[in-house]
Amino acid sequence: MGVELKLTDNSGAVLNALQKQIFSALEEIGSTAEAHAKLELENKPRRIDTGNLRNSITHQIEDNVDAVQIGTNVEYAIYVHEGTRKMDPNRFLKNAVMKNANEYKQIVADHMKSD
Repeated sequence: MGVELKLTDNSGAVLNALQKQIFSALEEIGSTAEAHAKLELENKPRRIDTGNLRNSITHQIEDNVDAVQIGTNVEYAIYVHEGTRKMDPNRFLKNAVMKNANEYKQIVADHMKSD
């Protein structure tokens, strides 16, 4: 009387599901960081005249390294962020990341919970 064992390899499905959760978490972090950066422009020193800079803030997911970047393509953004001799800095991108790190960690934790 032999015992028959049947093994099924589900590692591909598990890895695929994990990658989907990672992507979903990164997307939520990117959207949330965008919103925080836009709000940071309202803080002193306030730097909103036309809204061009605020409206240009976006995020991009870097698939090959499982990372998300927030930023802008507006040429003068660096001067707003870092300041000049005549203008104090408003580090809207750095503050959006640093002030909300725990929120981003929680987003990852929430997405990694199994259903």
